[in-house]
Amino acid sequence: MTTQPPPVAQDPTQQAGPSPNLIRVIAAACGLIVANLYYAQPLAGPISATLAMPESQSGLIVTITQIGYCLGLLLIVPLADLLENRSLIVWMTRLVMLALLALPFSHHPLPFLLAIGLVGILSVAVQILVPFAASLAPEAIRGRVVGNVMSGLMLGIMLARPVSSFVTEFSSWHTIFLISAGIMLALSILLQRVLPERRPTTRSPYGALLRSMGTLLLTTRILQRRAFYHACLFGAFSLFWTVTPLLLAAPPFLFSQGQIALFAFVGVAGAIAAPIAGRIADRGWTWPATLAAMALVSLAFLTSAVMPQSIFIGVLALAGIVIDFGVTANLVLGQRALFVLPAENRARLNGLYMAIFFMGGAAGSALGSWAYAYGGWPLASALGAALPALAFAVCLTEKRR
Repeated sequence: MTTQPPPVAQDPTQQAGPSPNLIRVIAAACGLIVANLYYAQPLAGPISATLAMPESQSGLIVTITQIGYCLGLLLIVPLADLLENRSLIVWMTRLVMLALLALPFSHHPLPFLLAIGLVGILSVAVQILVPFAASLAPEAIRGRVVGNVMSGLMLGIMLARPVSSFVTEFSSWHTIFLISAGIMLALSILLQRVLPERRPTTRSPYGALLRSMGTLLLTTRILQRRAFYHACLFGAFSLFWTVTPLLLAAPPFLFSQGQIALFAFVGVAGAIAAPIAGRIADRGWTWPATLAAMALVSLAFLTSAVMPQSIFIGVLALAGIVIDFGVTANLVLGQRALFVLPAENRARLNGLYMAIFFMGGAAGSALGSWAYAYGGWPLASALGAALPALAFAVCLTEKRR
């Protein structure tokens, strides 16, 4: 009788993936870090008044943050394919704390804009955390893990604006940045304790990594498609949340800042799409789910455009939930598609994906402001519906195996 060799023990992390508690910590960290990008958006008026900035230049507060974030995606995120990830994340969190501390103590526009630009650059730590979490998960549950992490990130985006508005209503705009700086310090200590080390296998010089991003963009078809899809959807998302405060503050609604902040809370419901989309992607249903997400966003805009004024606010709130749901779902579906590609390129792929659709978001904000100024909500909502409709048409041409 022959004896069978004992089974080889497998790494439990590879079998079951990261622990639920670790995923919760990473999701919370993503939400808290990404919120730093959005605290200043509803506060541009009071900040510019304190700094004696002309009203025409108050938009620079948001623009400089966005430029910084795009630079970080292209220049800092690739380091995650080269340097040990835990240390990189921890040190970036500590540095963003210092940049946040500089904001309430700035008395002139230039130092404030430099500091908030650094906040944008360093907040890309969140886009190192997402592929970091994906690398901890086996492929069978990678979509679920990414979805759970992205739900935390989307909650941070949705909650940042109303939270900063409420804090400023009861204190001053300085307070939210001081609070966030303290949170970043505590978060850096926690992440250093709970994150495992991850050492990339890439040995290319930094310059070669940056050059390789152009090659990845030109040769990775799935990156091109998913980045285009989400640039359209994120453009629609940014258009909605740029125009809605203008619409609600104007006659006949005349919402106060606090009421607008309350309205913004409706978007939080859309964050539940992230874990749902992750599980759908794990089942292989990415293509039909992508089309469904695009159709939902387009229909939400069209429905809000034809509703009578008596029920308009309720329909607009429902549209906000549906738009955020569809955009969040498409974001997770795109990341899940990218994170099955070789792990040594994961951070650069994610950086390119984010940078491209973030530029789409900036374009959506600009188009939304222009459309609302010249054609009110009807023109703005028509543009908002057209962007996901364009992505839908392109997605229909996708060749599927």
